[in-house]
Amino acid sequence: MNLNQDDILIKHLSKEGIDDKMVMGHPASLFVLFFTEMWERFSYYGMRALLTIFLVSKLTEGGWEWSNEDALQLYGWYTGLVYLTPLLGGIIADKFTGYRKAILIGALVMTLGHAAIAMEGISETFFYIGLALMILGNGMFKPNISSMVGQLYPDSSAKKDAGYTIFYMGINAGAFLGMMLCGYIGEKVGWHFGFGLAGVFMFFGLLQFFFAQKIFGIIGTSPAKNEEVAAIFDEENQMSEAEEISSRPAVIRDRLIVVGIFMVASIFFFFAFEQAGGSMSIFAKDYTQRTLDGNAGLIFKWIDTLLTIFPIAIVTYVLYLLSKQIAKKYPLTIVFTGLSFLIIWGLGIWKINREFNQENAEVAASWFQILNSFFIITMATSFSKFWEKKWNPSGPVKLALGLILVGFGFVFLAYGSMSIPLGAKTASVSMIWLILAYFFHTAGELCLSPVGLSYVSKLSPKKFIGLLFGLWFTASAIANFIAGQTGAMIDKISETYGMATFFIFFGAIPVFAAVLLLLFNRKLVKMMHGIH
Repeated sequence: MNLNQDDILIKHLSKEGIDDKMVMGHPASLFVLFFTEMWERFSYYGMRALLTIFLVSKLTEGGWEWSNEDALQLYGWYTGLVYLTPLLGGIIADKFTGYRKAILIGALVMTLGHAAIAMEGISETFFYIGLALMILGNGMFKPNISSMVGQLYPDSSAKKDAGYTIFYMGINAGAFLGMMLCGYIGEKVGWHFGFGLAGVFMFFGLLQFFFAQKIFGIIGTSPAKNEEVAAIFDEENQMSEAEEISSRPAVIRDRLIVVGIFMVASIFFFFAFEQAGGSMSIFAKDYTQRTLDGNAGLIFKWIDTLLTIFPIAIVTYVLYLLSKQIAKKYPLTIVFTGLSFLIIWGLGIWKINREFNQENAEVAASWFQILNSFFIITMATSFSKFWEKKWNPSGPVKLALGLILVGFGFVFLAYGSMSIPLGAKTASVSMIWLILAYFFHTAGELCLSPVGLSYVSKLSPKKFIGLLFGLWFTASAIANFIAGQTGAMIDKISETYGMATFFIFFGAIPVFAAVLLLLFNRKLVKMMHGIH
C-alpha cells in the first residue's frame, strides 16, 4: 500500500516537473515551503506575542498604557484583517501573478512592515503604517503558500493529510521561535528590538524561497500554469473516481457546501482559540503568578532551557535532512536558511545564559503563548501517523473533536479563576491552568486546522483553489473580529459575573458546534462524494 502511494506521488511530481527528491517520505519541495512559512509565522506570531502586552504596558515601561478594552479591540481588528486580506491575495494570484510572485511580494511587504513597527519609538505613525503593511503583505503570502502545498500531492494520495500536518509543524516551529525570542526581547530588552527581530527572519524566509523556486516545477509560475496544473489534477481525480465525474455540477455543489460548513465550524473554533493573544495574554500578565524563586525558579529555568533547545534542535535536524537532498542544486537556499539558524542558536543560548544569571525567575507574560507551538512541534508527527495508520475518522468527526478539545481547555481556566474576586485587577493564580489550557487547545488545533486545510484543497475545484483558501482565511478573519470584541469584555464580565464565567462562555460555544457536526456527520460524508 505504501509503495503504491509512493508510486502515485512520484508520477504526480514527474507530471508537474517538481524535483522528485524526498525527505521523510515527502517531496523535498514541501520542506522548502515548510521553512518559508516557518519564518513568515516567526514574524507574525512574534508580533502577535507583543502587541496586546505592549499596548497595555505602562508608559514608564515603554508601552502605550491603553485600557484592556481598547488594546483587545485593536488586536481583534489587526488579526481579523490579517486573515481577511488573503481573500484578495488569492484572487490576485489566481488571476494575475501566480502563487510564487504573490508569495515573494507578500514577504517583501511584511519585511517593510516590521521595519516600520520597529521605529514606533520615533513616531506612533510608523507603528500604524507597519500594521497596515503587515496586513497587506500577509494577504498576498498566506493563501498562496497553502495552495502550493496542496498541489504537491494528487488528491488520491493518502499522504496529503500527512503533508499538511508536516507543513503545519513548520508553521508552529516559526510561531514558537517568534513568540519565544521576540516576546522575550520585547519585554525584557526593548519593544522595538522585539518588533524589529521579527522582520529580520521574514527577510530570510524571502531569500530561501527565492533561490529554490525551480524545485516546484510549473506550480505557481503564472495563472496560465495554474490552469495547466488544474487540468492535471482534474484528470487524476477522474482516474481515481471512475464511478463518477468529479466535474459534475451536483458533485461540485455538494462539496462546496461541505467546505462552507467546515469554514463555519472553524469560526467557532478560532473565536475561542484566538483568545491566546488577547484575553489569555491579559490573564497571563495580570492574574497569573509569574515570579518564581528558590527551587521553583531553578526548575523553571531548566524547563525553559529545554523548551528553548529542543524545538530548535528538531527543526535544525529537518534542515539537515533537506540540505542532504538539495544543497548541491540549491546552495543559496541552504546557505540563507543555515545562517538564520546560526542566529537563532546564538539568541537562544544568550537568552538561557541571561536567565541563569538572574537571582529569581520572572516568567514573561508572552512566554505562555509558546506552549501552543511547542506542543504542536512535539505532537504533530504523532497525530499525522495516528491519522495515517491507527484511526482515520471522517473530516466532520476530526473537526468536532477539535472543537470539543478547545472548549475543554477553557474549563481549566474557568476552574483556576474561581478564586479571583469580582472586579479584581490583579491576582496570583497558578500557571498550571494556563499550561493545561494551551495543551488541550493545541490538541484541538491539530484535529481541526491542518485537516481543514487539507479538505479545502481536496474538495475545492482546482481552478479556484486560491480563492477557496482565501475564503478559508476569511472565516478566520471573522473569528478574530469576534474574538477581539468579545475578549474586550473581560473587565466588564469579570466585574459583574466573575472571571470563571468569562472563560466558561468560550468553552461552551465550540462544544455546541461540535455536537452539530457529529449529528450531521453521515450526511456531510455523503456530500463529499468519495473524498476522504
